[in-house]
Amino acid sequence: MKKLLPKKLLTILLVSIFTASLVGCSGTNVEKKDTKATTYTGTLEGALKDYTFKMGTSGTYAPFSYYHTDGKTLVGFDMDFLHELQNILGFKIQDDKVLAMDYSPLTTSVAEGKLDIVMAALCATDARKKAMNFTDTYYNAGLSVIVNKNTSPKEITGIDSIKSGKYKIAVQKGDASHLYLTGANIPLGSIQVHDTITTALESLEQGKVDCMVYDAPGTAYYVEHKKDTNLALVGEPFAKDQTPYAIALSFDACKKNPELLSIMNKAIKKLKDNGTIAKLEKKWCN
Repeated sequence: MKKLLPKKLLTILLVSIFTASLVGCSGTNVEKKDTKATTYTGTLEGALKDYTFKMGTSGTYAPFSYYHTDGKTLVGFDMDFLHELQNILGFKIQDDKVLAMDYSPLTTSVAEGKLDIVMAALCATDARKKAMNFTDTYYNAGLSVIVNKNTSPKEITGIDSIKSGKYKIAVQKGDASHLYLTGANIPLGSIQVHDTITTALESLEQGKVDCMVYDAPGTAYYVEHKKDTNLALVGEPFAKDQTPYAIALSFDACKKNPELLSIMNKAIKKLKDNGTIAKLEKKWCN
C-alpha cells in the first residue's frame, strides 16, 4: 500500500464516503428519467474505442480512490479497476484526467449529466437508481463493528453482541450502518447518531461511546494507517448485500449509447471471471 501525504491523510481517513444525502449508501430524492438499455452482442475488446467519457471519482476515500504521495496522482482500487476497463474496452478519458470532487457534487454531476461515468465506491441504492444507472456490483463492502481497545467493554465481539441495546453505538446519520441498526430493531436509545463520520470516530477514540459501526474497507484502512489510534475491528464483516459498490453511468451517456450499460457489465464479468478483481481486492483491501 502506498503511503499518503501527511496533509492528505487526515482528510482521506476521516472524510466519510457517506457525506450528506447523496453520499455512499445513503439515498437521494431525484425524479427518475426514462432510459432504455440495449443488450450488446458484439466483440467486447475495443467496444468503446470511439468514445471519450467525462470521468469522476472522490479522491478522498482510501483504499478505493485517493491521492498518492505526490499529491496529484489518483491511486486505489477504483483507479486500477478503471485502467483494466480501459484496456478491454478502449475508451478514452476527457483531457486524460479523472475529476476528483466531494461525494455530494460528484453524484449530482453524474445525475445532471455533467459527468458520464463515476467510479468512487458508490453504493447502488434504489433511491440513487432514480438519478443514474448502475452497473452490476463489483465489490460488496460490508459493515464492521469497531471498538476502542482501552475503553470498550470486552463483551463486544461483533454485531450479535451489540443488539441488546446495552451499549452506546456511534453511527453516521443516514448511512448504511445507521439504516442497518435501525432495521435490526436495535433500541434507538443505544444508537448515538453523528452528522459526520469524523465526530463518530472521535467519540469512540475518546471513549464516549462503547463501539461504532461503519463500512469495512474504510474502517480497516483507518485502523491500519491512523497513527496512535486506539481503535480495532472485532468480529466478521456483515451486511455485505446492503453495501454494493457499482459504477455509476449518467442517463445522458446511456442515451447516447444504449449499449453502454451492457458493455460495462460484460467487462466487469470478464474481470471477475479472469481473477482480476480478486487480485485488486488482495492488493488494496486485504
